[in-house]
Amino acid sequence: QVQLVESGGGLVQAGGSLRLSCAASGRTFSRYAMGWFRQAPGKEREFVAGIRWSGGSTYYRNSVKGRFTISRDYAKNTVFLQMNSLKPEDTAVYYCAATLMPPFMVDLPQEGAKYDYWGQGTQVTVSS
Repeated sequence: QVQLVESGGGLVQAGGSLRLSCAASGRTFSRYAMGWFRQAPGKEREFVAGIRWSGGSTYYRNSVKGRFTISRDYAKNTVFLQMNSLKPEDTAVYYCAATLMPPFMVDLPQEGAKYDYWGQGTQVTVSS
């Protein structure tokens, strides 16, 4: 049974930093891609960043490029999202998700519907 458990959310002032973690268990994730999504109140869920577990290719939405960094610890089955220079508009519940990614697939999916497994979410609040 796949489990994704997020941690690391909290309240931070604008310009501050947070590091989210997603601990994955239940299977071997070498053929998976991991994504971070977020959903703010009254808004649709959106892709934030993603990483191929094998190879480590990374993908970001434009608004977080240069501020957020996604990484993974292969040995610990954990994916991280380092968030720097946080802005009030980054306030949302952040979710970790996993999708099986065949070797022939070039680009990591950015649609939430293509992800099979989800964590429970962690709240990130950035005050101005």
